[in-house]
Amino acid sequence: MLLKDKMIDIGWPMHVRVWQPEAGEKRPYLLIHGLSSNARTWDGVARELAQQGHPVVAVDQRGHGLSHKPDDGYDFATITADLMRLLAELGWQEKRPILAGQSWGGNVLLAFGYHYPGVAGQLIFVDGGFLDLSGRGTWEEIAMALRPPNLNGTPLPQLRARIKEFHPDWSPEGIEATLANFAHLPDGTVRPWLSLDHHMQILRAMYEQKPQTLFPRITEPVLICVADDGSEWTHQKREQVRIAADLLPQAQVVWFPNTAHDIHVEKPVELARMFEEFVS
Repeated sequence: MLLKDKMIDIGWPMHVRVWQPEAGEKRPYLLIHGLSSNARTWDGVARELAQQGHPVVAVDQRGHGLSHKPDDGYDFATITADLMRLLAELGWQEKRPILAGQSWGGNVLLAFGYHYPGVAGQLIFVDGGFLDLSGRGTWEEIAMALRPPNLNGTPLPQLRARIKEFHPDWSPEGIEATLANFAHLPDGTVRPWLSLDHHMQILRAMYEQKPQTLFPRITEPVLICVADDGSEWTHQKREQVRIAADLLPQAQVVWFPNTAHDIHVEKPVELARMFEEFVS
């Protein structure tokens, strides 16, 4: 299995991580990260899928990771157009690729299925795709509640220790992949790759997205993988998941008990196996 980091020109430089299987070539996977995340968080899942013979590409979406950070274009129409240009550059448009997205990335793929029906073979939502922020309050309330903490200037060892404390079951690989959400500065501190302004532009786009109007328009089979961490939010999102499963023409729901929001980081092997069961 060969892993490469590449920059692909889709009208601007998009950073991707590419896994090429050693033998055979099944249908490819395109993996989409969540808000303020990065492509490396998919490493464990991608490795498992490549070992099963699938070419895999994980992307840094615009504004994130090592990709270009334009001032605008953080709406769903532009983000999904980015993915279509990437598929064209990869030569995957006719291969019916399997697209998986986590959190905001799931909602990106919901929009992708709406804008580009029939391109994907299957869509996989990983603790996302069903997220409906408008049902949780006014924009002002959402903007205040979901505004990210200011981590600029946090010492890298301190942030690493904080992630380990919150997620004691995560592998060292998963922790380092999560730390790649940040630029590591020469003075030993960090700065998020995604700027606050771009973060808030994405949140606003999510607030304005109406998932319930999009679900019936999705033609591809959809797998919804949902994390149950025992929190109050889990109880709230059960209703959102139920609505999604009812309105999507073809949907399967799988719950991951005792699992954090980042299922792909915490349980990459189990998640990859679930992908393969669904696709097969």
